Amino acid sequence: MSDVEHLIGLLLGTEDDWPRAFETLLRRLGPVSDDAGDSHALRSVRVTIEPFNLRYQPRHSLVIDRLAYWYYVPREWLKKVAMMDDVYLLNSPFTFQSMEKHTAYCAMMRLGLKVPDTVLVPYKHPVDNARWAYTAKRYNQPFDLDEVAGTLGYPLYMKPFDGGAWVGVSKIRNSDDLHRAYDASGERLMHLQQSVEGYDVFARSLSIGPETMVMKFRPELPMHERYAVQHDFLSADTGFEVVTISRVVNAFFRWEFNSCETLVRGTDVCPIDYANACPDVALTSLHYYFPWAMAALLRWSVYCVVTGRKPRLDTDTRRYFDIADRTDLSYTDKLHEYRRLADEYFEADRYAEFCERHLGHVDDMVYDWVRSPDFDTLLRDTVRATYPPHEHDRFIAHFRGLIDLWINDRPAAVT
Repeated sequence: MSDVEHLIGLLLGTEDDWPRAFETLLRRLGPVSDDAGDSHALRSVRVTIEPFNLRYQPRHSLVIDRLAYWYYVPREWLKKVAMMDDVYLLNSPFTFQSMEKHTAYCAMMRLGLKVPDTVLVPYKHPVDNARWAYTAKRYNQPFDLDEVAGTLGYPLYMKPFDGGAWVGVSKIRNSDDLHRAYDASGERLMHLQQSVEGYDVFARSLSIGPETMVMKFRPELPMHERYAVQHDFLSADTGFEVVTISRVVNAFFRWEFNSCETLVRGTDVCPIDYANACPDVALTSLHYYFPWAMAALLRWSVYCVVTGRKPRLDTDTRRYFDIADRTDLSYTDKLHEYRRLADEYFEADRYAEFCERHLGHVDDMVYDWVRSPDFDTLLRDTVRATYPPHEHDRFIAHFRGLIDLWINDRPAAVT
């Protein structure tokens, strides 16, 4: 038997609520044993940004990244420590940089998922490049934007091909909306995508490793009300499909901390957004589901470092495409085959066994913490940092009520 130490890095932007929660839970967790009986001590540190030598040896075993999707300095640091030092990353900067929403749409269409028809349209305004005028004059073909929209049919959505957080997304109901949104897009490259009208459920699935929470989402409401506290709002078959799509996307791209949005209309499950380098885990938006997210993030991070799970910088897209190309399999059969590959990537069975043997107390630990004054301090601090002073009392009461509901309902339903 021996003692092993691991350092988990938190690469953060403006967030402070979930990092405080994660740090607290990691301290409360204490040492974790592995199957060989070795003891593993885990602690976390917030990563700072500074010059780095490409040959330096990092201290970190794993880094949870919430910043590199827009900040290039830490992105290149993450690439270095993953490529040279086998530091485990949540998430991979390699695929999130090169395989944004556009590529994700293409890949999942290739697998036969029911992604709404989507067209990429050229920039409204020229890019800032001295070669633009010559290239555009010689090779750019004129196109009729109304005709392109007509092939999809109104209503539709215009959205950035690589965007996130709903920035630049417009619902297009007619030609006037179309041209107004396109004129405003400037140098942003945009998709036009069919709208899924008359859907029954908007589901948002947060996946962390092999765990997934499917939540009923109401995008038309303010952020603190968008996640409805409702269980069993999907049938068993539809629930399996929603979870499977979420995990297949993540395994396909090596994304291990990601959210997926799907629209359910009848028996059709249509994924519309599933490339989120920085998925929402804020206390003030997840509220009821926040304890589950923290427990899942803790479990997956601990599992990865204690078992010595190696990062996979490569992808195995051909295995998925070989299934997609089979004519003897139905759509449902293919989903089950894709799910098998996803479970294999996430080591789902081994993970479940490890959690049962070594992390079986985590749910009770999180439950006790959520009931503690320490958690209530976090809640109050977060509200005060998020809302104006005249709304503090209202939102503290609002979120306390939702957390009390989670306490009373425990254990929450997890798919």
